[in-house]
Amino acid sequence: MGNKLELLSIGDVSWDVFITPTESEALCTLDDKECLICFSYGEKIPVKNLEYSLGGNAANNAVGAKRLGIKVGLVTTLGGDSTGNLIVEKLEKEGVNMSYVVQQPTAGTNYSTAINYGGERTIFTYHAPRSYEFPVKLPVADWIYLTSMGESFQPFYNHLVDFIHKNSGIKLAFNPGSRQMRTGVQALKPVLEITHIIYVNREEAEKLTGMEDSHGAEKELLQNLSDLGPKISIITDGSNGSFLYERQSNKYYKAGVLPVDAYERTGAGDAFGAGCLSAIIKGKDFATALLWGTANSASVIGYVGSQRGLLRESEMPQWLERAKSSEVGVVEM
Repeated sequence: MGNKLELLSIGDVSWDVFITPTESEALCTLDDKECLICFSYGEKIPVKNLEYSLGGNAANNAVGAKRLGIKVGLVTTLGGDSTGNLIVEKLEKEGVNMSYVVQQPTAGTNYSTAINYGGERTIFTYHAPRSYEFPVKLPVADWIYLTSMGESFQPFYNHLVDFIHKNSGIKLAFNPGSRQMRTGVQALKPVLEITHIIYVNREEAEKLTGMEDSHGAEKELLQNLSDLGPKISIITDGSNGSFLYERQSNKYYKAGVLPVDAYERTGAGDAFGAGCLSAIIKGKDFATALLWGTANSASVIGYVGSQRGLLRESEMPQWLERAKSSEVGVVEM
C-alpha cells in the first residue's frame, strides 16, 4: 500500500475551550422535559477548571483513526490566524497528513466554548465565515469520511459528489452536521445516494426518515435510513447503545454500552465513528467494529475535550476485554 492514504477526513475543525463553573454559582434545573443552567445576570462567575482542546468533527475523526493505525489525511479550510496555525501544529504532531488543508489569510478560525456541568455540556459555537476550497489535486483514498461544515458547504459537497462519481472505488462514510441536517433530506440526496456508511444519532435518523418516534421500531428506522441510499446504516442512541444494518446481508446488530461514568461527553459520537470506521477499514467484522466504536466513545467521555481520551490501537484489546468482563457485547436483532 506504501504511502497511500486509507482515509480522508473532510469537514470543519475548531479550537475549543471547556469551562467548568463552580457548582454553587449555577442555578440548575434538570428534568425530563426541560433542563436549564442559569447564572446571575451581570455577575462574575468563578470557574473551577478551564481547559483547551482541538475539536471539530473532521479533526476528531482524523486523530481518532490515526491513533488506531489508519493512514489518514485531513481536508479542511482554516483561518490564517495564530489559532489556525496552532491547529495545524497539533494535528501534525498526531501524524495526520495536512497536505490538503487550506489556510485563508483573511479568514478566522472556528471556535467553541463549552460549559461542563453534571457530566453534560452546553456548547456555544462560532463558525468563522469562509468559502470552502476544494483541493485541486485531491488524492484517491480508499475511504472518505464526510462530516460537518458551515453555511457555505453546498458547493464543496457538489464537487465531492462529482469527484466520487469519477472515482467509484472510493467508499464514503457520511456523518452530517447540524447545518447539513437543516437543509433537509432532499438537499442531501446526492450524497446519500453514494454513501457506503452513514453515522447518525437516533434524533437525526428520525429527521432524515420522517419517523416521529422510532423507539421499539429500530429495524424500521435502520431500513428507512438505508432506503435513502447508504449500504450500511449505523445509529447511536446514548445509553441505549448503537444499531447497525447492512443492506446486502439484510442483517441487524445491536451493541450495548460500557458502564462508565461520564465526566464530559464532547466528542463521544465522533469517537464512536472513528473507532467503528477504523475497524471496518482494517477488515474487522461488524460486531467488532461496533465494539471498537463503543470502547472509543467510553474512553473519551472520561476526559474533558473530544480528543484526550481517543484510544490508541495498542489500548483497544484491554478495552475489548473490559467490555467482555462487563458482559457488553453485540447481538443480532
